[in-house]
Amino acid sequence: MLVSSEPAHIVDLDLKRVAKTGLWVTLWTTVGLFALDILFQLLIQSELTVSFSFWKILFVVIGYIVLIVVHELFHLLGFRIFAGIPWRKMIVGVNLKLGIAYATTDEWMTNAAIRKALLLPFWTTGIIPAAVGLYLSDGVWLLLGGLLIGGAAGDFAMYKELKQFPDEWLVKDDPERPRLYLYESVRSVD
Repeated sequence: MLVSSEPAHIVDLDLKRVAKTGLWVTLWTTVGLFALDILFQLLIQSELTVSFSFWKILFVVIGYIVLIVVHELFHLLGFRIFAGIPWRKMIVGVNLKLGIAYATTDEWMTNAAIRKALLLPFWTTGIIPAAVGLYLSDGVWLLLGGLLIGGAAGDFAMYKELKQFPDEWLVKDDPERPRLYLYESVRSVD
């Protein structure tokens, strides 16, 4: 399969806009999760218990850092599972200048594969902690779930842009910025 020499489209995220959206999503998701937890507590236990401690705050801070790393590792796992990218061709890191963690590869992926890889961390580091928090009625897990669901705002923004293009188009990730280059795949005629 051949690709055109110039990208047919470039997805370039506006980080300020994504950060603002992420903050709102985090706020409303967290409020919603805590409201559900309060409702469940009142319906099941007929009482409401709330507690704060230094250790819980410390667990949220440490848990958030760990889950950000795990979020990026799940992108890599998605690259492997959905696009067949070899582990040695993947990179994970932090861009301090832009204030973002990232997972990338210099290998070609199909549009369909990268979209799946973009959303995998949302489910594993956002939805699962939120569900654990609701099941255990644990504010730490609820807060971590809310933070990581909001933290997937950039992934959803990229997903939304990519969804407009055919599944078979090829995508090349920019190693330095949250930018994707889309190329129309051209079948060679022999």
